[in-house]
Amino acid sequence: MSSDQIHRPTDTARRPLLERLRRTAGDPGRRILFTGATVLTMDPALGILDAGDLLVVGRTIAAVGPDLRAHGAAADAIVVDAAGTVLAPGFVDTHRHAWQAQLRRIMPDVNDLAGYVATTLAGFAPAYRPHDMYVGTRLAALAAVDAGITTMLDFSHNSRSAAHSDAAVRALVDSGIRGVHAAMGPHFGTWDHQWPADLARLHEQYHDGLTTVRLAALATDRVAGPGLAYGPELARTAAELGIGVSVDAVFGRASSEAVLAWERQGLLGEHLTLIHATALSSDAWRAIADSGTTVSLAPTSDAQIGLESAVPAIDEALAVGVRPGLGIDVEVALAGDMFTQMRALHTVQRMRAVNEAHGTGREPTRISTHDVLGFATLHGAQACGLAGVTGSLTPGKQADLLVITTDEINNLPLNDATGTVVLGSDARNIDTVLIGGQVRKWAGRVLDVDLPALRAEAAASRDHILRAARGPEV
Repeated sequence: MSSDQIHRPTDTARRPLLERLRRTAGDPGRRILFTGATVLTMDPALGILDAGDLLVVGRTIAAVGPDLRAHGAAADAIVVDAAGTVLAPGFVDTHRHAWQAQLRRIMPDVNDLAGYVATTLAGFAPAYRPHDMYVGTRLAALAAVDAGITTMLDFSHNSRSAAHSDAAVRALVDSGIRGVHAAMGPHFGTWDHQWPADLARLHEQYHDGLTTVRLAALATDRVAGPGLAYGPELARTAAELGIGVSVDAVFGRASSEAVLAWERQGLLGEHLTLIHATALSSDAWRAIADSGTTVSLAPTSDAQIGLESAVPAIDEALAVGVRPGLGIDVEVALAGDMFTQMRALHTVQRMRAVNEAHGTGREPTRISTHDVLGFATLHGAQACGLAGVTGSLTPGKQADLLVITTDEINNLPLNDATGTVVLGSDARNIDTVLIGGQVRKWAGRVLDVDLPALRAEAAASRDHILRAARGPEV
């Protein structure tokens, strides 16, 4: 049995512990015991443990409790003293176009959806080679892990060929993240039209381990035509494969009418996730709630890019009993971490609540930090079809967890654990990340990443895309 503390002044003293964790990584019976942490389980039955332990056996959370050592959990375990830290479930990103990562913040002040579509989907996307899909997707996934996102749904809507899709999935696998590859054909330009038929191959080849496959589609035909719009044909494809569906660009009157049409056709349900859900009608929200359809909000995307009303639909969702997941959306214009999404939603909703009650004498209905942490974990897992796998520190679920330091200058002293995670923390405080019981970040550093090579690869891919998008010089 070995023991070490998380909060060390240097990585040197913790290196033997990491080496033991890496050496035993393939042992399905390996036991890791985290002790003495504040544990935010996000499991309603378990709540918050002020000084708790968590036992991982193989890939799985085996036990959570106040003193597992007393019950023999330390026997043959690698013991990690996590006193002074917060243990939390890994964040779940329910919607990111990961292939765009080498173009991060290339259009930070984009003013509307049309500007994004013209520049990125019509301009840059046709220039992507399979290699560029790999580079962008892997970069996005590694940055997600660095910021505590253990599950990422990659809405991969640049699948120009089977090779493009394979490259995107391989990037998820190579990063070590729990990846959901949601495949869709591209909006514009030439492509092989192998989608959606190629989904059967992708599902058979990659639906294993940490990787799952979903069908991705658009809500209506107004952007890219009927071939990419969700409806009976695509729903039948997904049902035959037994995979979920994620639908993007769900906003406004046209999408409201589409939701009601899907209700009449029996196409709504738990297998379906609607992304954005901005400015939908009350009838559409009723249909969503009645059917158990899940929702993914994109707080900064809606507000910053100005999608429909530009107001994240959190109040509309909660009014009908829907608790949404959260997604990043596009790094070409937005931040790529979940802390930003949680804070933006928390701030915007509470601002609106107070503003609407101002002068009326009514008490504002405000969400809490616990609410938004649930959106970023438990309810995000539901929106990815992974509710039984991840999203909470529940025994029997996969060990996707974060060790968050509270003794850094931005977080000390620890007073309220949930508030510290949601309002105080950032990637520097994500000391350790486990995904499926395997260590992916340790002592504040993502493992198995050659950073100079990553920098060079991302820059070279970006430069190729920009040159190719410009076309031949005149």
